[in-house]
Amino acid sequence: MHSFRHLMLFLLLCTTTAWCAPHIPENDAVVLERMPFKPGDPTSRELRQLRDALSANPNDADAAVRLARRYFDLASAEGDPRYVGYAEAALRPWPASDNAPTEVILMRALLLQYRHDFRPAMQDLELVLQKDPDNTEAISWQFAIYLVQADYAKARATCDRLAPKSTPLASAACYAVIDSINGKNRQAYAALTAALAKTPARNAEYQQWVLTRLAEMALRSGDKVRAEQHFKEALATGLTDGFVLAAYADFLLDESRPAEVIGLLHNWESSDILLLRLELAAQALKSPDATRYMRAMDDRFDAAALRGDKLHMQEEARHQLEAHHDVTKATRLALEGWAVQREIRDVRLLMEVALAGHNQAAADAALAWMNGTGHEDPRYRALADEVRKMYK
Repeated sequence: MHSFRHLMLFLLLCTTTAWCAPHIPENDAVVLERMPFKPGDPTSRELRQLRDALSANPNDADAAVRLARRYFDLASAEGDPRYVGYAEAALRPWPASDNAPTEVILMRALLLQYRHDFRPAMQDLELVLQKDPDNTEAISWQFAIYLVQADYAKARATCDRLAPKSTPLASAACYAVIDSINGKNRQAYAALTAALAKTPARNAEYQQWVLTRLAEMALRSGDKVRAEQHFKEALATGLTDGFVLAAYADFLLDESRPAEVIGLLHNWESSDILLLRLELAAQALKSPDATRYMRAMDDRFDAAALRGDKLHMQEEARHQLEAHHDVTKATRLALEGWAVQREIRDVRLLMEVALAGHNQAAADAALAWMNGTGHEDPRYRALADEVRKMYK
């Protein structure tokens, strides 16, 4: 079955700033930090049970993968990169080796792509598929990596490969995500809406993922009312998901509703991507908290720079452009980020820095993408028109 739960998780990680380089302790007795779970919290109990199972047999690949995957899911949902270090520690008995169990190699690929090491991640996914050609999760992750690198032809080929193994809803969603970006947004929205009505999502995670995609597609058609309805429906599933919160917060910021962003995210300062939205909302409100948020973001980015981390360039570029108004630094970061990943939000950032700093390279890259995809989002088309006028 095509795992769109994991595709959804990959799309959160590519906007997530994994600013902490994972520290892997020398032994399992080392306490790095107490995570913010309350006594009796079910997640805390689950993690303790998984750790105990692995401690009883440190070379049990199944136990290691179960623990690593749970940490990975927490990192994805909460935007806290410390969990990735814990996940890597669980896999320590199997260092980068082609002879590791298939599930270990797959988990290794997920952790690599979290850190935006896409090439080795793809190599591991290919290795998984050599061992298990029908591993739909590995194919789904290939789709996600192709998508974030704007290789839409290869992404569509993975949809073709997955279609015989997928439900009608999963197959429709796979193609709709690509079509929505590439000049067929209204058709994509109609197809995904019809598929969801005909084949309801099998669980809350999947429902939330589809609703968020529909919200994005509605925005690309200029239908803000319907977009907000879908965002609220996605949040109403009751699931914690940093990507959904960030997407809705961006919608609210674009609609000049920063107070609602504060209300939405006030408990999410630990997440880099959500702290950025809090910073921008507080700045728009001229709140005293804006300075505190800005300093916190600066500290995180400074620490990342000292370690040579380049996993958060989209967020740092936006921070420099919108909070510090440092166009030169924002432009450099936006262009460096474009060399690593080519998400839709990266295109918007390129156009914004091109306009702010009259940068030809950023303008050329963004316009090439717009021309090549025929992207229909009115916000993006308006920005592209401004960029073209600037160079006439």
